Amino acid sequence: MKEWSDASTLHDARGYGTVSDGPFAVRRTGANDWAALRAIRLEALSDTPEAFGSTFEMASNYSNDQWRTMAAQRCYFLAERDGVVVGMISGGLNDEHPGALWLYGMYLTTSVRGSGVGAVLVAAVEEWARGEGASELFLEVTSSVVRARAFYSKMGFAPNGESRTMTRDPSLELITMRRSLVDA
Repeated sequence: MKEWSDASTLHDARGYGTVSDGPFAVRRTGANDWAALRAIRLEALSDTPEAFGSTFEMASNYSNDQWRTMAAQRCYFLAERDGVVVGMISGGLNDEHPGALWLYGMYLTTSVRGSGVGAVLVAAVEEWARGEGASELFLEVTSSVVRARAFYSKMGFAPNGESRTMTRDPSLELITMRRSLVDA
């Protein structure tokens, strides 16, 4: 069994990992997780719309097949407590930064913020990135979402000096943050 800080990683037959830490578990999504992914993503877009590049209206119009494809083919992780999805995060590429791996779309339902679930979600994406050969991980955070910026700083991410406006809403500034995965 592989150790992730205070959590354990178990791999199922598909090679996806499950992280368990106390009363919650974090696992990578598969096609059958589409409805759970849809529900938590729509909750996130409703709760903190300024934090995401897409909108509730856009995501609400995705078909079930589009959600299935996203759950099966993209790198999403879900956090569950007592069988209820309470958080999500994803990892992926960024066309503007070839070869770099990025953390995207983190969200925690209000009831689990500050509980440690967020740290384990970040650890899941870090482990995925290391498995892809990355030595660093990037993210963008909206400057107005102070809670998220503080969390990412606590997790070892630091601004790298880059920022840009959000494509869908130029009034929002995105700050790029970076974390080394070497000896992390």
